[in-house]
Amino acid sequence: MKKASFYFVLAAAFLFSAVSCSSNDDNSSNSSTDPAQVTATVTQGTWRITSFVEDGTDHTSDFTGYNFTFGSNGALTAANGTDTVDGFWTVTSDDGSDDDNSTGDSDFNIIFSTPASFAELTEDWDVIERTSSRIKLRHISGGDGSTDTVTLEKNS
Repeated sequence: MKKASFYFVLAAAFLFSAVSCSSNDDNSSNSSTDPAQVTATVTQGTWRITSFVEDGTDHTSDFTGYNFTFGSNGALTAANGTDTVDGFWTVTSDDGSDDDNSTGDSDFNIIFSTPASFAELTEDWDVIERTSSRIKLRHISGGDGSTDTVTLEKNS
């Protein structure tokens, strides 16, 4: 029970910090990355990671066989038939306070605490492309300026 409470508090704190300081609520964003449209897309069906590059290193194989389900309640589940990994997700309007200095886009927030390979996905990703079957995400590090990317593709 303590573990579930910890995750709830962690998710609540992250969500509060992600949405509490928005400075561009009136700014209309690109329709392909609009938070409501991204949310509507990702909550339909299951998804797989077809590319994950972090600091120039391809980590896609860490997620081979995992199907990701983005629940409308913010629950995120990755399952491969044997193992299940639980996390949280949200999509919010970018408030310009993240590391990349861009505004008018959407932040796709992913939270996993374990295992380590999944914890690497925990970021405020910028949505750079959305179609009905593919979502591309990018994170620019505030520390060293490196760029990480994730591509999610919908399972047929």
